[in-house]
Amino acid sequence: MSQIFDKDGRNIPVTLIEIPSCEVLDIKEKEKSGYEAIQVGLDRIPEKKIKKNQKAKPFRIIKEFRGIKEGIKIGDKIDVSVFQEGDRLKISGKSKGKGFQGGVKKWGFSGRNATHGVKHEHRTIGSSGSTTPERVIKGKKMPGHMGAARITVWYLKVAKIDPENGILAVKGAVPGAKNSLLEITGK
Repeated sequence: MSQIFDKDGRNIPVTLIEIPSCEVLDIKEKEKSGYEAIQVGLDRIPEKKIKKNQKAKPFRIIKEFRGIKEGIKIGDKIDVSVFQEGDRLKISGKSKGKGFQGGVKKWGFSGRNATHGVKHEHRTIGSSGSTTPERVIKGKKMPGHMGAARITVWYLKVAKIDPENGILAVKGAVPGAKNSLLEITGK
């Protein structure tokens, strides 16, 4: 996260995203593959470190995007120049993992009283089932794993573009930790 100032002097919170150059590796067509998609490679592996099974597509990350845009050919480079200021984007990523969390942090439960006989149970969830079905109902909000899930944020606006450094400034926050991988598509 960072901030920029517009021409009126207002402070705009932005997230700076480095967009390295991607390469179009394959174009899947409906006749051959049964669906339309573009396969993109990111982060080319150096020649000395390529394994035998990576010779055809020497990239660390290979991702497919459904739908074919007209005029794209195999070998084309995709970089920050495809965006324009004011564009609306859909950004997906993996949220920060928080491990095993209790009901108070995970679901916002209020916890128990600090007085009146409550001992060592300040942040417990309390009763978890009723007497009639004599079991815990599926979907009950209980302690468990939190975070590390795919999150999509829609309609984020491109605030500024730096084509020399390949940096995109997007208004607002995006999912994930620093240096995490994001999937950016048009709205």
